[in-house]
Amino acid sequence: MTKNTDYMAWQVDEQNGEYEGCETLLSTKDLPEGEVLVWVSHSSLNYKDALSASGNKGVTRAFPHTPGIDAAGVVSESATGQPAVGSKVIVTGYDLGMNTPGGFGEYIRVPATWCVPMPEGWDSRTAMIYGTAGLTAGLCVQKLLTMGAKPEQGKVAVTGASGAVGSVAVEILANLGFDVVAISGKADHADALKALGAKEVLGREALSEDKKPMLKPVFANAVDTVGGIPLAELLKQVLPGGSVSICGLVAGVPLNTTVLPFILRGVNLLGVDSVEIPLADKKRVWEKLSGDWKCPNTEASAKDISRSELDSALKAFLKGESSGKIVLDHAKS
Repeated sequence: MTKNTDYMAWQVDEQNGEYEGCETLLSTKDLPEGEVLVWVSHSSLNYKDALSASGNKGVTRAFPHTPGIDAAGVVSESATGQPAVGSKVIVTGYDLGMNTPGGFGEYIRVPATWCVPMPEGWDSRTAMIYGTAGLTAGLCVQKLLTMGAKPEQGKVAVTGASGAVGSVAVEILANLGFDVVAISGKADHADALKALGAKEVLGREALSEDKKPMLKPVFANAVDTVGGIPLAELLKQVLPGGSVSICGLVAGVPLNTTVLPFILRGVNLLGVDSVEIPLADKKRVWEKLSGDWKCPNTEASAKDISRSELDSALKAFLKGESSGKIVLDHAKS
């Protein structure tokens, strides 16, 4: 028999045309239907959470709403028996935190098919240091490797390198032996990026708009987390046969480019989705992140915050002032 439990959440509601979030006492009886009730100990902050909290209807249609597209914790109830009660799980992507109450609450109720078993040796906090951002970075790297990317081919660029996705991509690639060129708009983060393993750090002006349809090839492969003009300029500088994994849009949704990089240099443009991919694909990357792709510097530099600090942290995302990994710890006061 399902029991009703009161819990705390950071919930966003509309007040006089403005969207504001605050700590609210809720009940599990009001959560949507689903086979698995998860007690959430940690979540991870993402750009999509900031959009949801600001009332972006392209992300979240109805309010009040509890954001948080990432969650990690322990199964409290399981209608199917799998995952079992008491097991540790990670839930990311699908509709979590968008139109389904997310990880900024101490409980979520979701389909069993959304739950990934916690990798051996990990706890919920470690999983949320990576979160959707780390998963996405891992998927970007996996796409490059699948296309045959090797360190000896030359430099690998990572755009938006100071961000949550970019910083993990920098460290994974560096640990795999690649010469990483980190491209970031935050000049004061150069030392931090080099600590993650970047051999070189460039400002965003390295990818400012150039009217020439092609430029001198510089990068063997790349991970792009920003989209827009920087991506268009990056494509002009990729060596023949190189690949670019793309996963972001903070610099803009339109991509104004030509066919020339693709038909003259055979460049591969690889789209990366971390939301609707099969659970087995997610599990494989989570296992890599907890094993060979472990990022000790990212883990050591992660910042923990409480629910009361969410508002300012999410607003920093929207202003482009956020960097590194931020973990929400529900037990932190």
